[in-house]
Amino acid sequence: MSGPNAPTSELDTLSREQPSAKWASARNDGATGVKSSAVMVSFYTGPILFDAIESLLAQTGLCDLILVDNGNEREALIEIQRRAAGDPRLTLMSGHGNVGFARGCNIGARRARGDLLVFVNPDCVLPPGALPRLVAEAKTLPRPWLLGCRMINADGTDQRASRREILTPWTALAETLRLDRLMPNHPKFRRLNQHEIPLPSRTAPVPAISGAFMLLPAEDYWAIGGMDEGYFLHVEDLDLCFRFRAKGGEIYFVPDVSVTHHMGTSKVSIFWIEWCKTRGFVRYFRKNFSGECSRLLMLALIGGIFVRFALKCAAIAASRTLNAVRR
Repeated sequence: MSGPNAPTSELDTLSREQPSAKWASARNDGATGVKSSAVMVSFYTGPILFDAIESLLAQTGLCDLILVDNGNEREALIEIQRRAAGDPRLTLMSGHGNVGFARGCNIGARRARGDLLVFVNPDCVLPPGALPRLVAEAKTLPRPWLLGCRMINADGTDQRASRREILTPWTALAETLRLDRLMPNHPKFRRLNQHEIPLPSRTAPVPAISGAFMLLPAEDYWAIGGMDEGYFLHVEDLDLCFRFRAKGGEIYFVPDVSVTHHMGTSKVSIFWIEWCKTRGFVRYFRKNFSGECSRLLMLALIGGIFVRFALKCAAIAASRTLNAVRR
């Protein structure tokens, strides 16, 4: 690892401390105080990418935006370079090929100069004032913290992954079989995603958040080794939340900041995305639960993941066939 915020080795634990004087007094006005670096990994995102870039560069307190190009149209890269020439905060990192989302995040984070890292999907558009509002909220929290916010669709409805339970073999089983229908109010039968639960009235701790938008101190990000680059696309955010909590960190959800997440804008095969998810889930459970699960249970769990993949692909194929017939 390199860069001013990357440690020489992974720490065994994250140190929990009260907000420092720097945090307490920072005005975050773009000139003094705590500075934020945004990291955005893009793969053939489409026109929404430029809306996402503009919304970030408009945020007070942003010292730089690192755009990691895992693959984009030539015209898009030319436009990004043109914008970077006019705004020194924008940096384009290109030429490394499609190295995956997790590795792309680490590449961008190593280049970042800010005290804070904000990971933003290239199809996310922030409202004015979102970043300083989140940083102001973070100043009140003891470190180490990881902050997320409300992720909404273009029509204003909540997306599923803004608030989540920690993914375990049990929560995976409960979600797959919808055991919440048997005992809706029982804590052991909660759904993996909490979007159907009423929003909290103020910032509240949650087990996990979405990787589409994450804010945390750069020092704490590198203290757990950053993103696990063994994940190519999907599940790396759940793994980061799992490791962050295991090291003593706390994850928070800020309900009064909403980021619009335009999903499905990249030019990628839905079957390939599902395959990446499948590989990610297998890695996640093997990595984090092999010591707790018997070999038989782990084999059954992995088998269920591949069955899910097959059923999902079959459903997608059937839907496409039906739509083609209707046309």
